Amino acid sequence: MIDFRIDRRSGTATYQQIVDQTKHALRLGLLRPGDRLPTAKEVVAATAINPNTVLKAYRELEREGLVEGRRGMGTFVSRSLAMPQTAADGPLRDELVNWVARAKQAGLVREDVEALVKATLDENYQGDM
Repeated sequence: MIDFRIDRRSGTATYQQIVDQTKHALRLGLLRPGDRLPTAKEVVAATAINPNTVLKAYRELEREGLVEGRRGMGTFVSRSLAMPQTAADGPLRDELVNWVARAKQAGLVREDVEALVKATLDENYQGDM
């Protein structure tokens, strides 16, 4: 089960945060086909957001073919985005964890690491979109 974290100061629409967090969990293999997403009522209780916001996010995920609603049963993951290279227990993740730890020891704060990673991604994936 996924626990959604809503950042009201992020500038990103709440429903989009739910969509993004779900895709993130799908990419890391934390959610797998057949897993049930929390009900709108459960998300509302945990985050104090409008139920229509949750439903909008779930509709978007369904439109993208990632989840399917089953009447009276809930919303279930229908497709994974995970690749072996992105597994939460994979060697690339281990390398990244070690790199982040070294960056932190070197005195970089989260924003520094994010800026460095974003710049590196921009350089290496230029034109791939």
